[in-house]
Amino acid sequence: MVLFMESEAYYIGAIYALACSLPLILFEVGRLLPNFHERIQKLPTPGYIAGSLISYVVLSCSGFALAGTLLKLSGLIQSDWRDVLIQRPATFLYTLSFFFAGITLLRIRQLLGREVFSSLVTGRYRKPLREERVFLFIDVIGSTSYARQFGDLRAQEFLGEIFASFAAHVRAHDGEIDDYVGDCAIITWRMKIGVDRARCVVCLCAILEELECNKDWWIQQFGRVPKICAALHGGVVVTAAIGLFHQKITYFGDVVNTTARIEGLCKTLEEPVLISAELLARLNLPDNVTADSCGAHTVKGHDAPLTVFALRQVPG
Repeated sequence: MVLFMESEAYYIGAIYALACSLPLILFEVGRLLPNFHERIQKLPTPGYIAGSLISYVVLSCSGFALAGTLLKLSGLIQSDWRDVLIQRPATFLYTLSFFFAGITLLRIRQLLGREVFSSLVTGRYRKPLREERVFLFIDVIGSTSYARQFGDLRAQEFLGEIFASFAAHVRAHDGEIDDYVGDCAIITWRMKIGVDRARCVVCLCAILEELECNKDWWIQQFGRVPKICAALHGGVVVTAAIGLFHQKITYFGDVVNTTARIEGLCKTLEEPVLISAELLARLNLPDNVTADSCGAHTVKGHDAPLTVFALRQVPG
């Protein structure tokens, strides 16, 4: 209101600002018109930029008109209907500049992960810390054979789409995708969060259910339904921020290596989902999930045999 020399009360400008920017933010984070936003993201770069800008204009102007209508009908603003409903180019560019600054931070947060971003900003792991964490390793089965059949580029698209399907479930269950190593995704929770209501297990079940429900789509798009194997384990790790120009939060300790070994046992035991006895003892499994003992096994890096259980979902 100060910048554009408006005569109305300052809170009018705050209402307009919220109405113009909130739809843009909700659209960018996938909470508003999610299917349309997903289609735009899959367009080639010129189409993506054009589609996004057009969407920003429509959403911002719609928010402006809605706020103006409510303010006018409530008697809080006395301007003409034209000034109330039509957003001027200068105010749109002003809104867009602040939006792009905010969305840049959101993009960086998405790239690094919520917890990693906040930890780097606050310096939480500037000095190494010991903490308990849950780790979930998910490996895509048959990615090498897929690459031989369809080529490396197509295989990368296949893996990218699989990993993208994980993201919403990991976020919904308060986890963090720590890294992608080849055809393996590494997901982690702080122990208290991961074991509460068995979030780590429920998250994995949701991922498996989505792959199963969308199998027709996978066959249509990629000629194959993804198959995955997964390992769950948890314990004490040392967490630290490493690197100078390219910083990363990383985890040191036997827990990470053991999770990888358990994931390797999935193929040996022909079980798609395994969990360590140590982590299972700290969980209350959902009613639709059972745990069957697979015995104790000697794994590399472990002096004592490691007891694992196979997790299975009850049909229906």
